[in-house]
Amino acid sequence: MSFQSASSDSKLNTHYSKLCYDYYVTRSTKHNVVTAKSVSDPGYFSDPPLLVLASLASGPKHGHAMIEDIVGLCGTRLGPGTLYGAITRLEEEGLIESLPPEDRRYPYRITPKGIEVLNAKLSTLQRLARVGLRRLEAL
Repeated sequence: MSFQSASSDSKLNTHYSKLCYDYYVTRSTKHNVVTAKSVSDPGYFSDPPLLVLASLASGPKHGHAMIEDIVGLCGTRLGPGTLYGAITRLEEEGLIESLPPEDRRYPYRITPKGIEVLNAKLSTLQRLARVGLRRLEAL
């Protein structure tokens, strides 16, 4: 890797870190649907805003469709209060937007800013996972 390439990667990582810091939507676990099984499951993961962004990355969805998609993604079932709390915060940050209602359903889609933030957050998680797994192998 050339110096210029390494410098470019460093600038990109700094950009992604700043995006994660500037646009991270804080989550509330106060109303998460957490069962004894999910808490004891070592693979359990719950970051409602990140899960909503990841779900909407595959296309617009209404609330129930997001809940089911998130279950399929990682096995976490968000309760309606948790889901709509995350949706509200994501909308306020400009990371998702509502679309015109379809019957009695209200779909949402990810915005360009939301795509950029999701990419930054997933890149950070990917680096964390890569380093963490490497460290576990060394044990």
